[in-house]
Amino acid sequence: MKQRINWAQSAAGGFKAMFGLQAYVNHSGLEHSLLELVKMRVSQINGCAYCLDMHFKDATAAGESAQRLYLLDAWREVNLYTPRERAALAWAESLTLVRDDHVPDQVYEEARAQFTEQELVNLSLAVVAINGWTRMQIAFRAETGAYQPGDAAKVARAVG
Repeated sequence: MKQRINWAQSAAGGFKAMFGLQAYVNHSGLEHSLLELVKMRVSQINGCAYCLDMHFKDATAAGESAQRLYLLDAWREVNLYTPRERAALAWAESLTLVRDDHVPDQVYEEARAQFTEQELVNLSLAVVAINGWTRMQIAFRAETGAYQPGDAAKVARAVG
């Protein structure tokens, strides 16, 4: 698909603001591997090819197994994820699909059993951030495939 608009250039202030939120999430104390799983799962739900490509590459470069990433869409059916990861994935799905179930109490209770209040708020901000990124990349048809692990960090430093 051909890119519609380079939104990072057209609205540099908005792009910088998005990176500000992402920087907060990245330094929130949540495990990098957990955040990558959440980013991948939300990207799957939203159907964002650019984000799937990016986060698969970043996660595997950081040591995540391809098997866990390939099976992420079926995370409930396999025993490859910790209870904390499972709670984070359920939370991320529920927030992403908030219109469907308005985050049921059961999902909240499972998340609270694994995360402190601050961690759960930070996890929620991570879900907000990746949902924002996927929506922008999908809307403006970001070109997929050229991303290399670490490119996002380079852009973040440049946006600063």
